[in-house]
Amino acid sequence: MELSKNYIPNEVEAKWYQHWLDKNYFSSKPDGREPYTVVIPPPNVTGVLHMGHCLNNTIQDILVRRARMHGKNACWVPGTDHASIATEAKVVAMLRERGITKSSLSRDEFLAYAFEWKEKYGGIILQQLKKIGCSLDWDRTSFTMDPDYYQSVIKVFIDLYNKGSIYRGKRMINWDVRAKTALSDEEVIRKETKQKLYYLKYKLVHADGSHTGEHITIATVRPETIMGDTAICVNPADDRYKHLHGKFALVPLINRRIPIITDEYVTMDFGTGALKVTPAHDMNDNQLGQKHGLDVVDILNEDGTLNSAAEIYVGLDRFEARKKIAVQLEEEGYLEKTEEYTSEVGYSERTDAVVEPRLSLQWWVSMKDLAAPALSAVMDEEINFHPAKFKNLYRHWMENIKDWCISRQLWWGHRIPAYYAPDGSFAVAASKEEAFEQLKAQQPSLHIDELKQDDDCLDTWFSSWLWPFEVFKGLSEPGNAEIKYYYPTNTLVTAPEIIFFWVARMIMAGYEYMDVKPFRDVYFTGIVRDKQGRKMSKSLGNSPDLLALIDQYGADAVRFGIMIASPAGNDILFDEASLEQGRNFNNKLWNALKLLKMWEGRGVSRQPAAGKEEGNQPSAQHDPQNNFAITWFANRLNRVKAEVDEMMQQFRLSEALKTIYSLVWDDFCSWYLEWIKPGFEQPIDGHVYDQTVGYFEELMEILHPFMPFISEEIYHLLRNNNDDLCVKQSQPIDPADPSVLAAGELLKQVISALRDARNKNQVKPKDAIKLHIQPHAKENYVPIENILLKQVNAESISYTDHTIANTIVVAVEKDKFYIETEKQLDTTALKAELLKDLEHQRRFLESVAKKLGNERFVQNAKPEVIELERKKQADAEARIKTIEESLQNLG
Repeated sequence: MELSKNYIPNEVEAKWYQHWLDKNYFSSKPDGREPYTVVIPPPNVTGVLHMGHCLNNTIQDILVRRARMHGKNACWVPGTDHASIATEAKVVAMLRERGITKSSLSRDEFLAYAFEWKEKYGGIILQQLKKIGCSLDWDRTSFTMDPDYYQSVIKVFIDLYNKGSIYRGKRMINWDVRAKTALSDEEVIRKETKQKLYYLKYKLVHADGSHTGEHITIATVRPETIMGDTAICVNPADDRYKHLHGKFALVPLINRRIPIITDEYVTMDFGTGALKVTPAHDMNDNQLGQKHGLDVVDILNEDGTLNSAAEIYVGLDRFEARKKIAVQLEEEGYLEKTEEYTSEVGYSERTDAVVEPRLSLQWWVSMKDLAAPALSAVMDEEINFHPAKFKNLYRHWMENIKDWCISRQLWWGHRIPAYYAPDGSFAVAASKEEAFEQLKAQQPSLHIDELKQDDDCLDTWFSSWLWPFEVFKGLSEPGNAEIKYYYPTNTLVTAPEIIFFWVARMIMAGYEYMDVKPFRDVYFTGIVRDKQGRKMSKSLGNSPDLLALIDQYGADAVRFGIMIASPAGNDILFDEASLEQGRNFNNKLWNALKLLKMWEGRGVSRQPAAGKEEGNQPSAQHDPQNNFAITWFANRLNRVKAEVDEMMQQFRLSEALKTIYSLVWDDFCSWYLEWIKPGFEQPIDGHVYDQTVGYFEELMEILHPFMPFISEEIYHLLRNNNDDLCVKQSQPIDPADPSVLAAGELLKQVISALRDARNKNQVKPKDAIKLHIQPHAKENYVPIENILLKQVNAESISYTDHTIANTIVVAVEKDKFYIETEKQLDTTALKAELLKDLEHQRRFLESVAKKLGNERFVQNAKPEVIELERKKQADAEARIKTIEESLQNLG
């Protein structure tokens, strides 16, 4: 079969993905096997694939594919989140293009357009996941607004309300003035923002309103909110202001009288040490206001314009008002000075509008009781975090948990099941009819048509916290066969920035509604950043087009590139060079395949040892050289399989890939294939060839979860395999023989040292050499003489203690080698090289001896660590002795 010069991923990937789908390999049904269940963190229905998705879903695919190959019933559930704010914004934009405003539509008309948009664009990201090879069970695709799921969300709301865990109250929230809705904390992006710090003079007055002739200076970045001030606060210990305790000040421009209060909350060394208190427009000010019983003056409309309570600039946008007020303050002598000032400002993740703290009547979940079992589960390691460092972050948040604002002023989403009578009383129920039955007991004259359902929708997280069990209809069909089999799930892969907003809440919901944890392990990915360390984002323009990268490099290379630098929980500095490394790895594998096919094309000898006249090579069974290479690689393969298995169990995926990469690139391609390479124009021994093909297949097997496409392709090109790697069952791992591995490492060291010595002494590969080895090492080298001869281009090997003239002396561990060459050696250069090496070895020996002489180190170190240090000491001593003898030989 003619293979292309280089591996062409685009020709392979679509073919194999369709083949796997046709074979139903990703489909899962309950059976007698152990389940391995993963639910996808549902991407927004508005989403398109980016580097964060690539990392997260590649990790999930690796875990799922590996579980499938280990005989487990792997079930990876796909789906999307309805994404209230993002989707509503997309629909509003679509309507605007059609000349339609949201305000001109009824709720039902708007939702009809929303579902139209969702049907047309809502599944794009799931289709894109196929491009990177994700082995999801597509028959199970869920959506957070599927009918059964919708009803389960409403059921949970009603249940928690009836338990007293959900209540309605007016409190401070994050407000998006553009989307005109409340936001959760995770939907607020904190950005360093350059602003101006305005120093404003507030005139002081007596209790009767007469001026004292003094003023107090306040520093603020938000002069447009002064009309909402209801107090000035100073630290009680601040000597500068002790004479003002209990006095009053006038708000500039509107001259409202406000009290001067004291509280230790105020920092004396920030600004002027005096704080304007605006309870309606600052979270901390609101708490101060509640503590001191201050008035609340809300000066902003829901769209960020000033309302009538502001008294001035009514109807003007808050930032336009800031400009005009700053000018007026200066003109009327209230502005003392301004300074450049940089601080963090909250922006809406969805609209990029500056978020406004706002007092608002919203629905809340009381969290303390729900949080208790969820905290214990993680701290007691019933649920394991990887890496474990996130446990402390989780504990801190859970121990200081705040109530959860769950209402959103949107139409797209799960509508709050609260129904209001004309007098403002309400009932929470699954239907208008049920609510009416509850209300009419207190209001006999009430008519059902008078009831009005709450306009708000629920926070998106209020639906996604049910995800691990409701994708199996655990709440809508309690106790069904699938929830019993697949739940709790095994592994959740997610980003640490949603540890509180999603992970913690899923754990709470799992214990509240299933009486058991939702998953066993949580693997936290890092954030994908650019080479400058900046988080990738559309606004920065530093987020590459992932689909274009897949087209350019291939899905396997992209998977390799993102995983090779992705230790759990640590951020990834994405560099396209890692994708090039992945592509080079593909080509390395491809070239190894081509080499085997070339040997196969020359002919494979399957005769036992026959005479030369028959033109056959001796069988490998009778060739100790090939036997050693085969035995060594079998043991090396088993050792790596065991290492990878341990790493995968510990979720050290990046390390596992690096280990596989090294095994393939170095041990298989650079060493093993060289050692078994047949002579020029000679056929390859049949036993050697079969073993090598078998090893190559095993390499593709352990590589498959990481790079599924090329591994499947090569597996089928190696020979006529009827099974598919995707579902090939891994076999038990045989223990590796340490003595064989040590012999192989020694052989590599000797070959490298001898090649290095040839190069340093300018003995070209074509220059004839003879190799002499000390007799005590003979038993180590007789089995591998032919490999050694071939690898260092030596004519012969002999075993002697005699000093041989005109030789290069090489020491490897305790063995000494003499390279005899007809080329006249530069003894001066050789001597200088040996002296340099001697100095290095002596310094190294000194450092090892110092470590072993440290009583604390010897007492505390593990025995195997001490043993390793002692071996280093013995090797260095032997090396020094050899160098000294070599220098004596040179005179």
